[in-house]
Amino acid sequence: MMRTLLVRGMLAGLVAGVLATLFAYFFGEPSVDTAIGLEGTAAHSHSAPGAHEHAPAEAEEELVTRGVQSTVGLLTGVGLYGVAVGGLFSLAFAFVYGRLGTLRPRVTAALLAGGAFVVVFLVPFLKYPGNPPAVGQAGTIGSRTSLYFGFVALSLLVGILAAAFGRKLADKLGAWRGGLIAAGGYVVVIAVAAALLPSIDEVPDGFPGSTLWTFRLASAGTQVVLWTALGLTFGALAEKALAGKALAGKTA
Repeated sequence: MMRTLLVRGMLAGLVAGVLATLFAYFFGEPSVDTAIGLEGTAAHSHSAPGAHEHAPAEAEEELVTRGVQSTVGLLTGVGLYGVAVGGLFSLAFAFVYGRLGTLRPRVTAALLAGGAFVVVFLVPFLKYPGNPPAVGQAGTIGSRTSLYFGFVALSLLVGILAAAFGRKLADKLGAWRGGLIAAGGYVVVIAVAAALLPSIDEVPDGFPGSTLWTFRLASAGTQVVLWTALGLTFGALAEKALAGKALAGKTA
């Protein structure tokens, strides 16, 4: 059954990745194109006077064109991410299923997807939101990446501990009180960590706020589509598989 759930998780992740790619293409890529244009304009305006006179007759050819990046590249990246997340999601589902009471697989998958969205994406995004091209300094990309993924790992770890602690409290205080205490503990720990970690603000002066807002909103929307589609698709597939197993057990 674990292998069955893993395959279905990866399939659901692929479906979610395709849907997220479509959303990102139509709602996110326009702001990326705008930011790239602003970046090129800024680079041109800061070039030395007369430098264009010594430029080669033909511009250096891009290794990967912008058209490929925004279509095939986007689909490949988001699709592979969806498959990987789907596989991990199936493992998490197998662990929590049956430990949240008598919830149906669809409900368990939906709750798990919602919690994963908050812990893995939303909370780290609130501290370190994504930026389009032309925002951020090349010399700090390593530190910015480390801070972001470090905060993701911390949020995930604290979330897992809070869930385990809340499960134990639910046996003593009831599901409602145990869940509230666990959620409150997660919020407190993450809030303290966010306050202690350094902030990053490298948005250049004059960068259009509307472009920045549109990009970040599209980034969040892409993740909403991904996790929603993953939870719903995997929930349907898992429920069918588990129902088949239960039927086979009764007829055996």
